[in-house]
Amino acid sequence: MQPLMIITAVIVLLTYAGVAIGRVPWLRMNRATIALVGAAILIAIGSINENQAYAALDIGTILLLAAMMVINANLRMAGFFNVVTDGVLRLAKGPRILLALVIIAAGVLSAIFLNDPVCILFTPLVIELCIRLKRDPIPYLVGLATAANVGSTATITGNPQNLIIGQASGIPFLTFLAHLGPVAVIGLVICWGIIVLFYPKEFKQKFEDKPTIELSTKTTTYPPLLNRTLLVVGGLMIAFLAGLPIVSSACVAAGLLLVSRLRPSKLLAIDCELLAFFGGLFIVTGAIEVTGLSKQLFVVASPLIHGGIPALSLSTAVLSNVVSNVPAVLLLRPENGTLPNAQQAWLTLAMSSTLAGNFTLLGSAATLIVAEVAAARNVKLSFTAYLKAGIPITILTMAVGIVWLMVVK
Repeated sequence: MQPLMIITAVIVLLTYAGVAIGRVPWLRMNRATIALVGAAILIAIGSINENQAYAALDIGTILLLAAMMVINANLRMAGFFNVVTDGVLRLAKGPRILLALVIIAAGVLSAIFLNDPVCILFTPLVIELCIRLKRDPIPYLVGLATAANVGSTATITGNPQNLIIGQASGIPFLTFLAHLGPVAVIGLVICWGIIVLFYPKEFKQKFEDKPTIELSTKTTTYPPLLNRTLLVVGGLMIAFLAGLPIVSSACVAAGLLLVSRLRPSKLLAIDCELLAFFGGLFIVTGAIEVTGLSKQLFVVASPLIHGGIPALSLSTAVLSNVVSNVPAVLLLRPENGTLPNAQQAWLTLAMSSTLAGNFTLLGSAATLIVAEVAAARNVKLSFTAYLKAGIPITILTMAVGIVWLMVVK
């Protein structure tokens, strides 16, 4: 190995370790700043030059992510998520039905609008529901976190790693949904069953006099904005299903929503940290390819990557829990397109990297968001409390995904 390649490998490993942990001791750095610093160092030492760094940035993925953020901001301001929560409260006749409604709402919305924003918006609402209903919020928060990941498996727009895979593979939205939608549906049922089984005390107790219970903050909606946003979102879904370009369709939808009398600062509620995180990671993985590190890595990992759906799924799951799912997908992206059945390989990568995120509380951004937002409201979702359901949910859903993809070749 050349000295530059060795230094690059060390910096990449330290960057991925920082991303996986989420912080640097004694410094106030988060995943975005860690990825950006790692990218900057790699450019500074010559592992990747400026033009190569520009080329490594996947602008399509970044644009798609930003467009979905604009759509989410409009839905939030219009009161859409509050309407969904209010509907859950009205329909829930008992704890098992409440859990089912939380899982269905989180799974379906995550498939359409990205799972991370759904978790940010729904976590406080779920906690409030549980407080008003005098229930233990932990099983419902576990349901929210796991369902957000499982539901997002179904579509290209469900989570960040699927956005990357959708752009790299060129798989049509409807084809992606047809192959992984059934896995997500069965997975949501598994989430419900495992949580009910592992939290028996919570689900044996019936609700108290529920009809008198209401949300402490009444649902606020803005009908003109809500109707307009839902109309645009409906058009976007039709465009996806019709096979129109995903990035262009999402950008047009976001552009239509920006034509408004509301303040631009509210409409452009873009998570710049997340976009910066992606930009940094694109450059870091670009350096791995430019220096030739990726070729050496794939020589070692080739038996697993080329070993069929089970082997690729398990290796992706392990890598996703070591360095997180987005970096894992970026690492495997160059080799994945060279496999004999490329579409099946891309779908396997999407399925396994997403479902593996449920293994531990640190496995995905969605699960971390639920835990952190809950902690800010004095509800502790501990690492061990989550593992109780997270491990069996991951094992069973991945088993379903592997078998399904082997059957629908």
